[in-house]
Amino acid sequence: MTLFRRDHPGTGAALRAALYGGAVFHFSPTPSSRAIAGDALARLGAALGDAAGDVRHAQAALPPDEFFRRVGGVRRSLYLDPASHAAVGRLLAELGLDPARSAIDPVRLRVVGHEGHKNPAASAVYYAHRDTWYAHPQALVVAWVPLHDVVEEETFVFYPDWFDRPAPNDSEVFDYDAWVAKGWSLKIGWQDPRAGLEARYPRLTGPLEGPRAEGFSARAGDVLLFSGAHLHETRRHALGRTRFSLDVRVVDLDDHARGLGAPNADNRSRGSSVPDYIRP
Repeated sequence: MTLFRRDHPGTGAALRAALYGGAVFHFSPTPSSRAIAGDALARLGAALGDAAGDVRHAQAALPPDEFFRRVGGVRRSLYLDPASHAAVGRLLAELGLDPARSAIDPVRLRVVGHEGHKNPAASAVYYAHRDTWYAHPQALVVAWVPLHDVVEEETFVFYPDWFDRPAPNDSEVFDYDAWVAKGWSLKIGWQDPRAGLEARYPRLTGPLEGPRAEGFSARAGDVLLFSGAHLHETRRHALGRTRFSLDVRVVDLDDHARGLGAPNADNRSRGSSVPDYIRP
């Protein structure tokens, strides 16, 4: 049986329950997902300039440090812009997740470059992990939106057989309060070019027995919705282009208060990110 579902269960409560049970939903673009992706592409185009042409090829057109700096500015603007937060609220409503009872860790721009796995500073991008290992609650839901059509080779894989089974990991190294103590540059993501070399990122620390890996392709503006408790891993690729995508972490505050969410198989991270979430 395939991991991915295209059918909406019908209500927000049913959708959340299915997500907490391990279902992954792959929805066609909505008006808001198209708008959010289009806004991000426009910001990237403005930041990368004429050197980019198609922004997917800007990595080859710009020096690495300059590419990192420009993309970092877009990351920051998307994460902090109230208009971006409001757009997420509209997307949640379209998906059947009530914005009035939700809090979000806002829009994050993800950048997976051609042969990026060869850069030691980017190694953490490719660690197999659960998002909950970063001090997120078990009620965490992730909405992922690609800015371009993407093939399986440039997305990521899930290990669904390990959704509710403990996997060897070092999530205990992550302390949320220490993570943000010196500012939010790490929280926003990859603002510090040395972070990948110096910071501790939770990861899978041993082999999995007979892992079933489920991958996917997607069209620009599609919405992938999954529990933050899913063990997943970004693919390494050498397709001659950069994969740009967005993700938003969402928590239903009522479910969180009631202790609802996906099973906690092995998360030992410390602290809580929820007090820093915002209301969309």
